[in-house]
Amino acid sequence: MRLTVARLATSVALLLLAAPLAVEAQPAGKVARIGWVATSAPGPFDTAFRQGLRDLGYVEGTNITIEWRWAKGEFDRLAAVAAELVRLNVDVIVAGGTPAALATKKTTTVIPTVMVAGLDPVQVGLVARFPVLLSRLSKVQHRL
Repeated sequence: MRLTVARLATSVALLLLAAPLAVEAQPAGKVARIGWVATSAPGPFDTAFRQGLRDLGYVEGTNITIEWRWAKGEFDRLAAVAAELVRLNVDVIVAGGTPAALATKKTTTVIPTVMVAGLDPVQVGLVARFPVLLSRLSKVQHRL
């Protein structure tokens, strides 16, 4: 199940990265930058995320860069961690969990954000209604 959710998250992140390509010309050889924000350090889910990217032809260090940031278990640091990714001007932010998504929403209204795990985005105030998203936040959802 983790691998399936990671692949879904990877697909959504890549769609968000590819969207600007259809709208405006990108410099040849542009390396897409994904920002990852979470409360804890990369683990098995992150490994599956990388594998999902590789399966789609995206290789870290070759045609994508992932800026890994985490709050080391300190929820009150998430806003600063998200702000660091905004300063790095990443193309998309992947938020690992509801607290990371909430911090990212407070930090940027411009950079698309994908929440890969978490609570109902309407109930926690990330979006006004679902499935019509009224902000630049998306969620990959897997139901059994």
